[in-house]
Amino acid sequence: MDRLQAMQVFTRIVEMNSFSRAADTLGIPHASATTLIKNLEAHLGVRLLHRTTRKMSLTPEGTDYYERCVRVLAEIEEGESAISFGGKGPRGRLRVDMPRLLGKMIVLPQLCRFHQRYPDIDMTIGFRDSSVDIGHEGIDCALRIGVLQDARLVVKNLALLDVVTAASPGYLERFGVPRSLDDLSEHMAVHQFSARTGETSDFRFIDRKSEVQVKMRGSFAANDAEANVMAGIEGVGVVQLPRFLLEPHLRAGSLTEVLEEYRPHPLQISVVYPQGRYVKSKVRVFSDWLGILFNKCPLVSASGSLEAITPRSSVDGEPGSNLSRPVSGTVCP
Repeated sequence: MDRLQAMQVFTRIVEMNSFSRAADTLGIPHASATTLIKNLEAHLGVRLLHRTTRKMSLTPEGTDYYERCVRVLAEIEEGESAISFGGKGPRGRLRVDMPRLLGKMIVLPQLCRFHQRYPDIDMTIGFRDSSVDIGHEGIDCALRIGVLQDARLVVKNLALLDVVTAASPGYLERFGVPRSLDDLSEHMAVHQFSARTGETSDFRFIDRKSEVQVKMRGSFAANDAEANVMAGIEGVGVVQLPRFLLEPHLRAGSLTEVLEEYRPHPLQISVVYPQGRYVKSKVRVFSDWLGILFNKCPLVSASGSLEAITPRSSVDGEPGSNLSRPVSGTVCP
């Protein structure tokens, strides 16, 4: 038995939660994956996986062995790269997942600088509207917006994303400029709704140092941030979105910020990767580069800490799920 191959197959099965999918990604027959795991378990004298026709899970011994395999395989990969390429730096394919508009408006315009610094890293980026299980999808790391509570992930906080409330000059001329939260009862909102739950989100504000949610009337709701921006520009109602989406229109005068003194808490931008994995150098340098990028971007503010933390509670990153299609214009120099 090739123990190194068996370790590679085993870790891929765990990460993809499937024998067949793991075999397909590794380019081996499905039967070979099954045989390798059986031989590996026989060699170790323990059962690594509980398997039924409907479910698969790790045994306690399998969990411990998986973590050790991940570290060993990562060390081998980086050791081979260092020797084969003269220590030129991280290399190989890096699979990343990120919200569409955040990626296309802030990250993508600057990505050439990352490639100039790390030319041997080949990047594959998925721009998605909703969170995915990055371990099962074989993704190395992902950008997320909002509070994250998945104990399977390590979270590295990068920056804070300002949220702005705005309306078109025409709308404000017709309905007046709201000066207080009580004034919003006389106004219409352009609501966002969750594609996952179908629920619309209330506007958030800070009033007397506490965050409050304000329910507003509205005749329009979308799960697409670009549609909400356009509805605001056309005078359908008041919008509340991350600043980077509204900034070009605020500068152009087609939108005007309101209730600035009640601006809500900013949203957290984080990079995440699976808990228990050895952090590969290509993931490490990319997450460090993202921290520098967001720190320099005028539409976000530094979070004050770039230390990796493990969250204790979980949400699926819903605030990022409405970032759907690109708006023209590069926002970071």
